[in-house]
Amino acid sequence: MRGALLLMPLLLAAGGCTLQPLYAGGAAGPVAASLSGIEVAPIQGKAGWLVANALRDRLGAMGGAQGGGAARYRLNVVLDDQIIGLGARADDAVSRERRTLRARFQLIEAGKGTVVLDATAGSDAGIDVVGSEYATIAAESTALERLSDTVAEQIVGRLALYARRTQATAGATAGTAAGTPAP
Repeated sequence: MRGALLLMPLLLAAGGCTLQPLYAGGAAGPVAASLSGIEVAPIQGKAGWLVANALRDRLGAMGGAQGGGAARYRLNVVLDDQIIGLGARADDAVSRERRTLRARFQLIEAGKGTVVLDATAGSDAGIDVVGSEYATIAAESTALERLSDTVAEQIVGRLALYARRTQATAGATAGTAAGTPAP
């Protein structure tokens, strides 16, 4: 009896949970519609090319404005790609590297030039340095490809959260303006 009384508040709280999927409505949902209005500005370097393509792929999957349509937002990304040697063998040769890819990105409202989101994303990967220089270069390149995908995924996630937050704010403002209380 006592245990049931202790669990009762938890059950009542769980029933009032208002979690909603971020991409509710699929490609026709409000978040996907906001993301489809983002144009990715060119990003310098090999890492930039990889990140820009990954971003365009993800935003294009939501019907993005990548094909010349009017974009509501422009996404500017600046990358910092570094490889640092970590381990050393007896002959002072590096035995392990860490590749770090960091991105600072800004979402800019196209019509006004106003920065509406300024954030960072990043990831890192460990690389074994082996006797073959070709194998090490291939491992570094593979790590960059994975890091580019990870960083692009983080950026799109942050953009989706921003879109969701602005949709909720716009909905609350519209509801208040219409005389109904905001949720």
